[in-house]
Amino acid sequence: MFTGFLRTIILYILITAGVRLMGKRQVGELEPSELVLSLIIADLASVPMQDYGIPLLTGVVPIITLLSLTMILSVLTMKSIRFRALMCGRPSIMVQNGTLNQREMSRNRLTVDELLEELRGKGYTDLSQIKYAILETNGQLSVLPYANQKPPAARDLKVSVEEGGLPRVVVSDGHLLEHNLKALGHDRPWLDKQLSQRGCRDMSQVFLLLVDEADAIYLAEKER
Repeated sequence: MFTGFLRTIILYILITAGVRLMGKRQVGELEPSELVLSLIIADLASVPMQDYGIPLLTGVVPIITLLSLTMILSVLTMKSIRFRALMCGRPSIMVQNGTLNQREMSRNRLTVDELLEELRGKGYTDLSQIKYAILETNGQLSVLPYANQKPPAARDLKVSVEEGGLPRVVVSDGHLLEHNLKALGHDRPWLDKQLSQRGCRDMSQVFLLLVDEADAIYLAEKER
């Protein structure tokens, strides 16, 4: 029992480290080579987890080999454009100037219904509004509308807007994140003062507190 528990922990840590090496991607954003690697590793790890008669190294060695191969391929894709195109493919233009590119749709085996579904998910129902719709190498569809179909920005409306900066989590579920507070240039007395002004006696009453670089504060109290 303990042996199986220990083997599972070792394999779990190894696979987690491997996933981290592939970068912060969601499953739907994996390149084909990364998806294949994930499936193979999962299969290799399941065997020594279930069969205690198989040496642990039987699963560990192939997994380490695959992860090493992945690192080598990653370096090659960064260094060589041709190799990158071979491994990852190239983006395909599905819609250009409001017109469907039927050849690219056929090459990528993308049906009209699937394309329209993706466009509706992006908020577009009229193809004539779209200048480009590009199927990226990770399977996501990027939509670039005509300029007159884009929402107006503050610059277009000639409105002056202050930059707020990146909000940082200062308090999360009653716990202080001191490194974020220091990065904003504040200390504990400043925080206590802000909480007091908003009717909170201490951090235990705070579910989330965000502070940006302009000291704009968002505070959500814990539900009672």
